[in-house]
Amino acid sequence: QVQLVESGGGLVQAGGSLRLFCTCSNCTFTDYKMAWFRQPPGKEREFVAAISHFSTVKDYADSVKGRCTILRDNNKNTLYLTMNSLKPEDTAVYSCAAGEFVAESMGDYSDFARYTIWGQGIQVTVSS
Repeated sequence: QVQLVESGGGLVQAGGSLRLFCTCSNCTFTDYKMAWFRQPPGKEREFVAAISHFSTVKDYADSVKGRCTILRDNNKNTLYLTMNSLKPEDTAVYSCAAGEFVAESMGDYSDFARYTIWGQGIQVTVSS
């Protein structure tokens, strides 16, 4: 079945940068809109960024806008999230997600219910 595997997480100092990777196996990558969500400790899951099939649409949460870039390489079945100027509040488990849906509004991209395939998540810790 389709599987998403994240990598690239770890411990970084505040102000630093990190790049997350999400590789999709057993999938036709271009069938899916892709997104990153995160769950900070003790908090609800929240949207980070999303990207359409061929990168024509990108959406970011206000909390990361200007600091994060979402990219995808359809030839490598890989999704990326580059995070700069990291803050302690960026500490969370980051998960990538794939969804086959028709977006009727930009809000659909940040709706976690639209995504049906999820990776296991990877820890990102930002120390102050």
